[in-house]
This record gives sequence, structure tokens and C-alpha cells, in this order.
Amino acid sequence: MALLALLAAIVAQAPAHANDSLPPAPYAYTQLADPAQEKVARDLMDTLRCLVCQGESIADSNASLAGDMRNIVRMRIAAGEQPEAIRAWLMQRYGSYVSYKPVMSAQTWPLFAAPVALLALAAFLLRGRFARRKPEDKSA
Repeated sequence: MALLALLAAIVAQAPAHANDSLPPAPYAYTQLADPAQEKVARDLMDTLRCLVCQGESIADSNASLAGDMRNIVRMRIAAGEQPEAIRAWLMQRYGSYVSYKPVMSAQTWPLFAAPVALLALAAFLLRGRFARRKPEDKSA
């Protein structure tokens, strides 16, 4: 049991000892020479989420992973790849969470269906609440 606790402690400390002293990727902070390609790359980077920061796009993040992702996007745009193909590759590699533009899938359909279901439930409840009541017959 002590060996297992020691192993868990070592594994927990591994990220603290990770080597982040490598130089940034070539296109992490360097724009493409063609302004049209750079605009396409920049537009795509604005729609991709930094997996470290999780609240910023990779275009705005200073995390090294975001720099690597910017490098990938710029290299693939320079090679002539379409932005949606790059997005699909990144989503395949990092999961659908990386994209600010969610796609309908077996895992995400409840996210798309929940607002519609909640609106239908609210309409049903409000219909019963605000339905006009017929005046009561007082002749009896």
C-alpha cells in the first residue's frame, strides 16, 4: 500500500518537473508571409480553444500548447489545407472541446436539444397558468 502511495505521489509531481524550456515552434509567434493566408489562419485560430487556458482562443493565449497549435494551423494553411479540414484534424486529435463551433454528434446532441425542450416545457406550463378561465355558472 505504501508503494502505491509513493507511486501516486511521484506521478502527481511529474507535471511540475516537465521541461517547458524548449524554444517555441517556428510559426507560434511569426505570421505567414502572405497576408491573405495569415487572415485565414487568424480567423481559424480565433475559433479554436486553448486547452490550457480553456477560456481563451489559441490566438490570444500565451500557453506553449497554444503556440504549438498556432504553428500547426499556420503550417497547414501555408500548405494549402482548408480551414475546416484543419479544424476536423484538431478535433480528432484533441476532442470536440477544442472548437468554439460545436458539431452535432452522439455526444453533443443533448446540448442542442436541451434549450428546445426547456422552451417547450415552459410554454406548456405557462399555457396552463395563463389560459383564460371560463366564468363560473352562478345559476345553480
